[in-house]
Amino acid sequence: MNPEQKSVTSNELFQLLESFTRKEGDFESGIQGLTVHVRNAPTEPLHCIYTLSLAVVLQGGKEILQDNVVTHCTAGQAMLTTFDLPVVSHVSSASRHSPFIALILKMDYSLIMQTCAELKLSKPPKDIRFKALTSYDVDEGLLDALKRMLTLEKQSTIKAGILPLIQKEIVLRLLDSPHGMHLRHLAALGSPNGNVLKAVTWLKQNFAQGIGMNELAEKAHMSASAFRQHFKALTGTSPLQYQKTLRLQEARDQMLMNGLDATQASSAVGYESSTQFSREYSRLFGLPPQKDIQRLKNI
Repeated sequence: MNPEQKSVTSNELFQLLESFTRKEGDFESGIQGLTVHVRNAPTEPLHCIYTLSLAVVLQGGKEILQDNVVTHCTAGQAMLTTFDLPVVSHVSSASRHSPFIALILKMDYSLIMQTCAELKLSKPPKDIRFKALTSYDVDEGLLDALKRMLTLEKQSTIKAGILPLIQKEIVLRLLDSPHGMHLRHLAALGSPNGNVLKAVTWLKQNFAQGIGMNELAEKAHMSASAFRQHFKALTGTSPLQYQKTLRLQEARDQMLMNGLDATQASSAVGYESSTQFSREYSRLFGLPPQKDIQRLKNI
């Protein structure tokens, strides 16, 4: 889709989102898992964890740094994250007269697995490199499905029956798009990707617990060396660094949202040494905890 010439469907989406785009912020659309994101100016780079989701940029643009690779997602493009990834993200193009506008839809892993199984899709060829983050031009069919999903917010009598059908349609359209091969990689049962995903899920739920490489590898039913290799290929980082990023991101959220100080936050996420916590926090976010939180509150 040419970003300079909005399609009919894109224009209809803009009309549906008009009530959200009058001010900047992150908004619930009324459809579970579908949010609207609006920014009136470029933002500073922010460390965060991208989860399994689809993002469609309708206006403006953003940049995502992951494993030293920059992914650009501009108006008329859809970005799919198929794996929980630590990234550095920022809105690169936005203004008050032309704000950044994006829709983000959380994807259901079990629905992806079920759909791939129903279609009897074969495993992707081994020579195709799996990418956990991909960005391509969005097609009219996907835009139309999102438009119909948004209209359900005001159709309460049929919403429960039709929403699951549209959710499945979106998965089908993604499988039929350039994103599809990477979804098939994710859904390949018994593959190293699936085993690593189990370990990542465990880390997300238990990041405050201490665990060694061998124990994580056992959870993934892999040798330590193979686990480390596949984990790095999927996430762009080592298991230890991934856990550290989860801990530091959670600590940052606790200080910013719940008013914890650095000592309380470091203990809550599993650090035994507040000095080590402050050192690693500064290395990741660029400032000591107190100064970083103050800066975020002033943005």
